[in-house]
Amino acid sequence: MDRAALADFLRRRRESLRPQDVGLGPGVRRRAAGLRREEVASLALMSTDYYTRLEQQRGPQPSDQILASLARALRLTADERDYLYRMAGHAVPDRVSAMSHVAPALQRVLDRLDDTPALIISRLGETLAQNALALTLLGDHRGETGWSRYEVYRWFTRPATERAHYPAADHDRQSRALVAGLRDAYGALGAGSTAGDLARELERVSAEFADLWERQEVAHRFADHKVLIHPEVGEIEVDCQVLYTDDRGQALLVLTAVPGSADEEKIRLLGVVGAQDFAGGDR
Repeated sequence: MDRAALADFLRRRRESLRPQDVGLGPGVRRRAAGLRREEVASLALMSTDYYTRLEQQRGPQPSDQILASLARALRLTADERDYLYRMAGHAVPDRVSAMSHVAPALQRVLDRLDDTPALIISRLGETLAQNALALTLLGDHRGETGWSRYEVYRWFTRPATERAHYPAADHDRQSRALVAGLRDAYGALGAGSTAGDLARELERVSAEFADLWERQEVAHRFADHKVLIHPEVGEIEVDCQVLYTDDRGQALLVLTAVPGSADEEKIRLLGVVGAQDFAGGDR
């Protein structure tokens, strides 16, 4: 671990960012350019004291999880992320199989979306980032571990909770779409990839998945119109726009309702519901 190089890199990257680069307001007048240490710590979900010690060359060796959070908070490119890991004395994550590092370009767009649900997912359906409205509508899956990180696994192994977001009439279509998307990833990444391991695990634990997997349906797209259900707000009809990275390894999903419609009003209500939940400590 190169403490001096790590500390200098973190400080330089922090100072190069503006509040608006990470979705923050300009706030009061700043004495120096860049983000404050407490702002980076908040974005990385760690204490200000811990982050400060890293910048002052006094902190312990950060874990992989801490480094991933810092890379996301500081909007690092893949090359910058790799450098961060090396200076911290860690092996560099495999860019093909480890896609938890959010593409900075998608993150910048997500940071500017606060009036409609939006989230960033990996090619395998791992939730990488969500805005507040998406958290309220779909729940928070960013902390899932193991196979449960992937939407397709949760869909077939936890149907009671995962399918509650969709009308019963749409369950079959959603099942086929998720399996077809995994088949597409399997073809692109290979049988020995995480996609292959995930498919084999699902074949083992879900007869429903195994039946659909045998159909050999392949698709790499999202339904552009869907109905989602929130337990308090009810059904919401939305259109789904998708923005991919160049390698299609990650996608930003933006859910919008027809302007002036009752569904748009329900999305506004999600903001109220979410604020109440956060205030009450339920999330």
